[in-house]
Amino acid sequence: MEDISLHILDIAENSIKAKAKNIKIKFHENTKKDKTILEIADDGEGMNKKTLNKALNPFFTTKNTRTVGLGLSLLSESAKAANGTFSIKSKPGKGTHLKAVFQTSHIDRKPMGDIASTLISIISGHPEVNLVYAHQLNGKKYRLNTKKIKSQLNGIRINSPEVLQIIKSNIKKGLDYIGRQK
Repeated sequence: MEDISLHILDIAENSIKAKAKNIKIKFHENTKKDKTILEIADDGEGMNKKTLNKALNPFFTTKNTRTVGLGLSLLSESAKAANGTFSIKSKPGKGTHLKAVFQTSHIDRKPMGDIASTLISIISGHPEVNLVYAHQLNGKKYRLNTKKIKSQLNGIRINSPEVLQIIKSNIKKGLDYIGRQK
């Protein structure tokens, strides 16, 4: 995967396949501490210990359509390549939580990528899922909560083109505000 936004998309898609109805994505960057933290949590089916122990093996997947599962192993390797760490916790019936820590200035830290398009892809393809995206950069914060947006749409679908355009514009403005978007 070329950038962090693609990792986020892959993990979110895994969460949705695990029947998650709520996905929380937190991205915290602190340039003074030279640390970037990505956390993704869902309320999906979760994994038992046996499956969790195999989850980082690229030759293991729970999908029937292919024989490899590179998403988690690639994110783990990306974090470690950038002088960071990776952890994952999961319980059957409770969901999954993963945390990837990167050294912000490390030459091997992948770029952020197109976060706005990634979030719009998740929202448009899975309007039934409640998505929270929180991004913090050196104390400035941006937050998106689709459950709150849906509650204000008065019957309009969140994945209608007009709504998606407004949400994407909001994401870009929010990321501009915190200094992340260029």
